[in-house]
Amino acid sequence: MTTTNATFKTADGCGIAYTLHAHKDAGAPRIALIHSLALDRRVWDGVVHELAPYASLLAYDCRGHGQSSPVVMRYTATQFADDLAQLMAHVGWADAVVAGCSMGGCVAQAFAANYANRTKGACLIDTTAWYGADAPPKWRERAQTALKQGMGALIDFQLTRWFTDAWRTSPANAGTIDALTKIFLANDVHCYEQTCEMLGTEDLRALLPKIKAPVAVVVGREDYATPVSMAEALHRALPQSTLTVIEQGRHITPVECPHNIARELKKLIGV
Repeated sequence: MTTTNATFKTADGCGIAYTLHAHKDAGAPRIALIHSLALDRRVWDGVVHELAPYASLLAYDCRGHGQSSPVVMRYTATQFADDLAQLMAHVGWADAVVAGCSMGGCVAQAFAANYANRTKGACLIDTTAWYGADAPPKWRERAQTALKQGMGALIDFQLTRWFTDAWRTSPANAGTIDALTKIFLANDVHCYEQTCEMLGTEDLRALLPKIKAPVAVVVGREDYATPVSMAEALHRALPQSTLTVIEQGRHITPVECPHNIARELKKLIGV
């Protein structure tokens, strides 16, 4: 496998930082990986390690996140999906399985719907098509906290939301917790505000019938951010989907349970 770290510019000039793990077999399956809110492509490190023998893997930082450009604008899941389509074209991928966690799952839904001919499968992890009628003020409140008090005011809330208590407090995971904390705190607060607005107001339910590829819906049993009921709603709306509940998982299962996520992706790529 050959690993390349690089940045490319989208049509509107946004720099997107990415890592391409190219399998030695040019005909190997391809998987694009989309991270969650306020984190970056490193949430997929454990999954990449599991899948590297089987597939080429493309992980990247969404606009306004990580090492990608901190462009402050109105964000939409469709815009983020367009970024992925352009990135795939840049690296020479005609199609791929797309996998997204939380925010990334919203982007994966938009991509699979708007680029059906480029989607071999979709893995929708700890995510939803719609946060509900009461979501806009809740997400705006979170953004206002970050704007007024800084990202540090949210980190304890996020860590308990992301991971089960046992995993979060285990000394074995202290390094990972520290690394993710640093990623979260480094966010541009205005980009975070725009992403919160996107998640609070997006309603992707009308796009779901346009998704034709096989879909794996995956959720942690203890996920309080996008609970099992939301995963079940996705599963009902997508007749071609499977539903897997990870018993010892919360909201960022690619980090906490990479083996489980890799197993679902292996099913989608047929290995």
